[in-house]
Amino acid sequence: MKNLSDQNDKAEILQRLQQLRPDSERRWGRMSAQQAVCHLSDAFRATMGERAAQAVSSKWLNRTVVKWIALQAPLRWPQGVKTRPEMDQEIGGTKPGEFARDVQTLERLIERFTQARKDFEPPLHPLFGVLSEREWLRWGYLHMDHHLRQFGL
Repeated sequence: MKNLSDQNDKAEILQRLQQLRPDSERRWGRMSAQQAVCHLSDAFRATMGERAAQAVSSKWLNRTVVKWIALQAPLRWPQGVKTRPEMDQEIGGTKPGEFARDVQTLERLIERFTQARKDFEPPLHPLFGVLSEREWLRWGYLHMDHHLRQFGL
């Protein structure tokens, strides 16, 4: 299973990110390429405690079965799942600025997120609750993959 802890998987994600352009056409959803970059940055900031993310659910099913399916099952994440308002660039998320700068910010956040020695303690995931470091790195890969596939990458 691909994971940002694997240098090859991380390099693949970063290479795909470099192919994203401001005018890349989306295959689903309503985010522009630049909004997706800012959304991903906001999500990484939330995992490092730099942005608030409201809990979606405390249900046992989400924190066990749904978590396992999302992180372990060999299935792609579904299209069209509505994002949280605080991570939505049209509501409470970070507004896009200059595209190249926004991409560089995301790359720096990925580097920090994947460092062996963390300078942050991840909070609870809003849907899945407690995640191990390996689960967080799997989540990071899958979230990036999901939004890059949204733009055909």
